Amino acid sequence: MTPSGPFLVPRLRGRVDTTWTVPGSKSLTNRALVCTALADGGESVIANVLESDDTQRMRECLTAMGVMIRAGAPGELIVRGGRDRLRAPATPCFVGNSGTTVRFCAALAALIPGATTFVGNEHMAKRPIADLVDGLRQLGVAVDCPTGCPPLTVHGGRIPGGRIRMRGDRSSQYFTALLLVSGFAEAALEISVEGELVSLPYIEMTRRLIADFGGRIDVVGGSGNGYEAGVSTGFRTTPIRAYQSRRYAAEPDASSASYPFALAAAGGGRITVPGLDASSLQGDYAFVELLRHMGASVSSDGTDTTVAAPVGGLTGIDADLHHISDTVMTLAAIAPLCRGDTVIRNVANIRIKETDRLAATVTELRRLGQHVEHGDDWLRISPRPIVPATVECYADHRMAMSFGVLGALTGAVTIADPACTSKTYPGFWSDLAAVSGAASTIAPA
Repeated sequence: MTPSGPFLVPRLRGRVDTTWTVPGSKSLTNRALVCTALADGGESVIANVLESDDTQRMRECLTAMGVMIRAGAPGELIVRGGRDRLRAPATPCFVGNSGTTVRFCAALAALIPGATTFVGNEHMAKRPIADLVDGLRQLGVAVDCPTGCPPLTVHGGRIPGGRIRMRGDRSSQYFTALLLVSGFAEAALEISVEGELVSLPYIEMTRRLIADFGGRIDVVGGSGNGYEAGVSTGFRTTPIRAYQSRRYAAEPDASSASYPFALAAAGGGRITVPGLDASSLQGDYAFVELLRHMGASVSSDGTDTTVAAPVGGLTGIDADLHHISDTVMTLAAIAPLCRGDTVIRNVANIRIKETDRLAATVTELRRLGQHVEHGDDWLRISPRPIVPATVECYADHRMAMSFGVLGALTGAVTIADPACTSKTYPGFWSDLAAVSGAASTIAPA
């Protein structure tokens, strides 16, 4: 169950040695929904879908655009799509605070004749989308976006192809949005990256998923795989008529898996996450390597991954999280329990997420008595005794879940807005309670 108001996270009842089943990946679910929306050849099935606010917003927007989506077997969605089905909705599409929904659907709307408007909540109205708008305009797509943040209206119908340039240092989702629809351009499309591209594993995830549905995105420029820091790289798309309908199973969410992995590593326990291993499409699986460098034991049998705490506890780490920035707060939340300082670098891009995550993390760690230094793209956490406090969440699901882990390990953290986890992991508190053996103690503070 999800508490409806602030609550004190119950402390773990001893050492944990268990399995924690993580729900399906939000990133893969929403990407697969867009691909199936553009797939011909009959119905597609997406298995192990994530049921959350973000994926619900995506389903609602695609349905408004003419895609047929219905529930199948438990955990499955059946999608009948195809470009010929797409139409401009008569009323604005509500995206809530789902960044993937507004970005991916705005690019999709470029293929739909007519005007498609996207509106969000008060938090979405502060989230930049100007880089994607600029990319669409370079392609000849008219977009109304007066503030550089939603709401926006896309006047679509065709993507002519050609070459465009976009800056890469703020969000990989702007590139993913265009790549998902770029195969439907009238000619080959090349997207050049200005500077270093942030969150590279998410782009590779997108390329591999597009290939699974019959498309092709090639990396161009640079050397090797074209992903060296500071090198202007790009992507070239081979035009296709349609994606191919198919059955697709989403992996467990690697970002969400960082919470049980951190709980085990910092809490003296051992937790296995089934269905997730080093072959994952998701870059955030690399969080387990950070834990390994901090002293934790990490093992995989080719299907599942187990993290176990080291004898004597974790040691602080100096780490660049540029490409796995959704795990910044998970690492920061367990840093107070480590021996020595923890430094997190090269994460300026987290300032334009659901909230300014760098500033929020610094503020809440200090509220808990920690010594924290920070700059524009880094923070250093020097452990101090935990001061019991209520942690503000800023309507950010990752703030709630990350500090929920610290609360389970200390019994000193009250979460101000536990319900915000519904954005990506509605069952988080129930799963945490089940693992900790404290299900009966979750109650409003």
